[in-house]
Amino acid sequence: MSILVMKFGGTSVATPDRIRRAAKRVGREVANGHDVIVIVSAMAGETNKLVGYVEETSPMFDAREYDAIVSSGEQVTAGLMALTLQEMDVPARSWHGWQVPLRTTSTHSAARIIEIPTGNIAAKFAEGMKVAVIAGFQGISPEGRITTLGRGGSDTTAVAFAAAFGAVRCDIYTDVDGVYTTDPRISDKARKLDRIAFEEMLELASLGAKVLQTRSVELAMRFKVPLRVLSSFGDMDENAGTLVCDEEDIVESNVVAGVAYSRDEAKMTLISVADRPGIAAAIFGPLSESGVNVDMIVQNISEEGRTDMTFSCPVNQVARAEQAMQAAKDAGEINFHDLVADTAVAKVSVVGIGMRSHAGVAAQMFKALRDEGINIKVITTSEIKISVLIDRKYMELAVQALHDTFELEKPSAA
Repeated sequence: MSILVMKFGGTSVATPDRIRRAAKRVGREVANGHDVIVIVSAMAGETNKLVGYVEETSPMFDAREYDAIVSSGEQVTAGLMALTLQEMDVPARSWHGWQVPLRTTSTHSAARIIEIPTGNIAAKFAEGMKVAVIAGFQGISPEGRITTLGRGGSDTTAVAFAAAFGAVRCDIYTDVDGVYTTDPRISDKARKLDRIAFEEMLELASLGAKVLQTRSVELAMRFKVPLRVLSSFGDMDENAGTLVCDEEDIVESNVVAGVAYSRDEAKMTLISVADRPGIAAAIFGPLSESGVNVDMIVQNISEEGRTDMTFSCPVNQVARAEQAMQAAKDAGEINFHDLVADTAVAKVSVVGIGMRSHAGVAAQMFKALRDEGINIKVITTSEIKISVLIDRKYMELAVQALHDTFELEKPSAA
């Protein structure tokens, strides 16, 4: 019997009525001959409410108890989904992460999956169960405590189950009907993609696209799990949504697949740093230890043994970065004249596997920004992406201009 994994996000299970709607989709797949593993998130808003309770009760909370509390939202949804399916005469039962058991590391609130044994669920399928409803986002540590996988962890749970059970596909149901060439709220020309390569989706997710969690795409690419992103609220169409798949499974594609953006970026520059072997390690080691997520890095030309070092990070980590750099300076590990933070920048990126074999994408991108009078502060590139930092006030204009420049509203051409 083929196994299909279906994941429903918080908005898809926000009310009992929406759970019934999702259950009908599951029932249809059972009627089509699949055994189904359903991964559910907490009902919309529930996790935030539970986090609020924790912070109100204990500002310096025990991370183990935090996980025990916030994981309960998914457990409630799993039980309600199983009951709804049973009312539809579909043999189903719910499973908490520890019952599977989904084994994880001991890092509470940011655990990583170690193993998903298939024996318990496979045995129930053999006995006639048609649907296993799994509480997403959670597992069990080697110490026997409930762990959570971090925000968006239900996506990762779904892909991990699909890999473990050799599922034919993993369907991610959300409040959008697929992956678009850019955010439709910014460009009314944004087009839904029928297919997108794993690598492109991974870049878009890491660069600000909110459709899929980055770790889930990494897992899907590693284990070659076809992912389909589709809406819980649309028609039950077998060809709906966007399929995230191997590059080889895409016959034709545009050079650029999409334009992504990240609004809340900051540009930080260490002015007049000693240009010597090990200076990069002396700067970025303390930043890493302080939990600063550094992205773009640029080092200027050295003059008289001094240089400037620029990097970007999320705007809410600026204070942490400033503290780390000052502490390193006070300890004599680095010496710099000044640290300047620009907290009014945004990152805009173009992504596409076609960039590997097509020259001129950077020139087109930079010309489009020039024509709109947008100054580029920092540039970074990889094999399939180009990212720039610009003034935040020009972000939406830049996204629209790049979308038009690469004619992303048009269907794929050879």
